[in-house]
Amino acid sequence: MSNTLLQTAAANLKRAVPLMLKYKIPTTPTNYALWYAYVGEQNPLLNQELDTAIKQNQTCSPVTSELLYRKHVADPVELDVREMRKNLDAMVCELSQSLIDTNLDTETFQTQIDKDFKKLSDLETKGFSLEQVIGVVRSIVKESSSIRSSTESFTEQLLKAQSEIDTLKTRLAESEKDMLFDALTNVLNRRAFNHDIEAQIDLSPTGTCLIIIDIDHFKVFNDTFGHQLGDLVLKTVAKRIQEACRDGIKLYRFGGEEFAIIVPSSQLRVARQLAEGIRRALEKLSVKDRRSDKVIDSITASFGVAEWKPKQNVAQLIEATDKLLYEAKRLGRNRVMPISS
Repeated sequence: MSNTLLQTAAANLKRAVPLMLKYKIPTTPTNYALWYAYVGEQNPLLNQELDTAIKQNQTCSPVTSELLYRKHVADPVELDVREMRKNLDAMVCELSQSLIDTNLDTETFQTQIDKDFKKLSDLETKGFSLEQVIGVVRSIVKESSSIRSSTESFTEQLLKAQSEIDTLKTRLAESEKDMLFDALTNVLNRRAFNHDIEAQIDLSPTGTCLIIIDIDHFKVFNDTFGHQLGDLVLKTVAKRIQEACRDGIKLYRFGGEEFAIIVPSSQLRVARQLAEGIRRALEKLSVKDRRSDKVIDSITASFGVAEWKPKQNVAQLIEATDKLLYEAKRLGRNRVMPISS
């Protein structure tokens, strides 16, 4: 590395570290790489998305940092996919060798063609016989057939490799997504929730509110209409809730028919209003099974909403929210607790 590059790297690190300390970003290798890229200002979209995350939450959660790193910095995606990488490496080696072989065949072919065309050009000056002319033509045809066979084989390998690469890329994307997203509803999963809520309470707890949502009578939907329609209800509910989550508010599938929302830098009153708006939106949902024409138009949910209190840890915040959720169910479901804030 040149002295100029070393100086640039050192300068970027000197700018990145104070920013990480300012925004309480854990000093992990991933975060160093992310903020190094940020201060380098080579990726405007990364800077814009990171600025937005900081503005909304006064920090950048572990899940958001990880997603930004994967989207803008990591290349290739740094997941536990060694077997897939081995396959890709083997494929590249095979294609490389095939290309070398094809190039060698082409060079040999070109040399022979040059000789044959020279013989043809000598016809007028040296007076080749008809048999000699036919021999030259046959040589050209033979070499043409050989190079065609070689290039066809290489083209076949390219097509096969492209198909396998597409499959591996799909598996890579799925592997990355499965780590943080729920496969059914396509929202962040419980693992992501655990990372984010811990970081939120550690780094910027004041004003943090938690909403836990439980779909009412979900077991009845499954028992009456079947699990496929039950899954459709989950996906539809998740989509409707997600539409209401803006400005740094994140939705997670908490487990089963439960969802959780982390509302940073807010107040209980505001979080309760958000929950009430979502509750009303869910009441209007209608889900239809196209195959059986069965319709579910009685979808409701119960909500517990709590705001972090000083000296409260994550488990206590979740427990407080859960208690309010169960109180909502006890009082008849389809309501937000507490009643007022």
